[in-house]
Amino acid sequence: MNETSYKTVFRGKKITMLGLGLLGRGVNVAKFLVELGAELTITDLKSKEALEPSLKQLKKFKNIRYVLGKHELKDFKNRDMVVKAAGVPLDSPFIAEAKKNKIPVEMDASLFAKFTPATIVGVTGTRGKSTVTHLLEHILTRAYPKHVFVGGNVRGMATLPLLKKTKIGDIVILELDSWQLQGFGDSKLSPHVSVFTNFLNDHLNYYNGDMGKYFDDKANIFKYQKDDEVLVLGEQASKEIKSRFKGKINNEVLTAKKSIVPKAWKIKIPGEHNLANIACAILACQELDVPKDAIKKGVESFTGVPGRLELVRAVGGVKYYNDTTATTPDGNRVAIEALVTRNKKNIVLIAGGADKNLDYGEMAKFVHKTVKGLVLIEGTATEKLLALIPKKTSYPVYIVDNMKDAADTARDFARKGDIVLLSPGAASFGVFKNEFDRGDQFVKLVRKL
Repeated sequence: MNETSYKTVFRGKKITMLGLGLLGRGVNVAKFLVELGAELTITDLKSKEALEPSLKQLKKFKNIRYVLGKHELKDFKNRDMVVKAAGVPLDSPFIAEAKKNKIPVEMDASLFAKFTPATIVGVTGTRGKSTVTHLLEHILTRAYPKHVFVGGNVRGMATLPLLKKTKIGDIVILELDSWQLQGFGDSKLSPHVSVFTNFLNDHLNYYNGDMGKYFDDKANIFKYQKDDEVLVLGEQASKEIKSRFKGKINNEVLTAKKSIVPKAWKIKIPGEHNLANIACAILACQELDVPKDAIKKGVESFTGVPGRLELVRAVGGVKYYNDTTATTPDGNRVAIEALVTRNKKNIVLIAGGADKNLDYGEMAKFVHKTVKGLVLIEGTATEKLLALIPKKTSYPVYIVDNMKDAADTARDFARKGDIVLLSPGAASFGVFKNEFDRGDQFVKLVRKL
C-alpha cells in the first residue's frame, strides 16, 4: 500500500472498539480512528467511573458512542470492523459473534503493519522483550536519527497512529506480547526482522494451562516471514523453536549466543540475562546494517528500562530497585541472580501478589536460599509461596496489603550495604491497577525517603 491509502480506509466506517483501558493505548487508537472519520463505538467492561481518566481525553469527540460496564452482541453485528484490545478472552462470545457475521477483527499493532511502508522489527519472548526493544531504539535512533519509531506493548503508546509519521526507509520497533501477536496471526503477517528472546511459563491463567496455545500466539512473530526476512533467536528460544518447527522455517535464522557480546564492552545493565538480551540486539542491528562502532556505543550508553531492574536511588547506603515487570517466578529469579552478592544475604525482597496459574516451587526454594528479609503483598501467588517456604526461616517474613506498608517494612529492616528489591514474581491485579501502578507507587515512596 502507498503511504496515504490508509486515510481512506476508516472514513465513514462503523467500527467497534472492544476495550478502552487506562494505559493510553486505547485512547490514542480511538483518537486516530475518529479523526479519520470513523463512526466509533467503544465498549468496555469497566465502569464510567473507572475509565474516567481515559474518557476525559476523548471528551471533545462527539462521534463516539460508549457502552460501559458491559458488552452487547448488537455492537458486533452490522459493523465494518472490530478492533480488539490485548487480553480479550480466547473464547470471547463477542469476537465469535463478529466472526460469525464476517466482520474483520483487527488489533492495533497488526493493523498498523498492514499499511506502513516502513521496515518492521518485532520483538517477543516471555522475558527480555522490553529491554531488547528499548535497547534497539537506543542504538538505532543514534545510527539513523529521525527514522526510528517504537510501538507495540509500550506504556501509553498506540501503534496505529504511527501511520501518520512513518514512511519508506523508516524503522519501526514493535514490542509484541502474545496477545498482540494474535492480530498478526489473524492477518497472516510477521515482521521483516523478528526477535524471539525466550519461551517460559507465563499467562497460564489466560491460556487455561495450555502452553501450546501460548506458544502458537508467540510463534506468529515468524510464521509468516518471507524467504528474505530474518529471525533472531535467543539461545533458549532457539532450542524450543527448532524442536517445534524443524525443517519448517525457510528464511534465515540466527541464534544470539551470549558469547558474541565482547567482554571488553563496558555494560551498564546488570545480569547474565541482559547479556542474552544484548546479543539479540546486536544481531538485529547487524541485519539493519548498523556499523559495529554505533552498536558498541549504543550498548555501552544504555542504562535500562523503567520497571526492569531499575535502580531508583540509594538512601543511607541501601539501594532500591524497581523490577515490577517481573510478573513470573523466572523474572524474579533473574533479578535476584543479577544483584545477589555471593555468600552474603543482603537482599530484602518485596514479592508476591496474584497468581497466573504458575508453579512457585522453584521460586520459593531460591528465595529461601538468597534473601535477608521477605515482604509479601497479599494475593493468591503469595498464598502459594507461603505454603512452600519452610515455616522456620533465618529471615523475617512480613505480609502486607499495600505498597506503602511494603516499602516501609523493607526500609525499616534494611541496613547499609543491603538492597531492597521489588521483584514480585506475580501479577498485580487485586491490589494495584496494573504492574505499572505497582512500580509507580514503589518509586514514588522511595523518592520520598
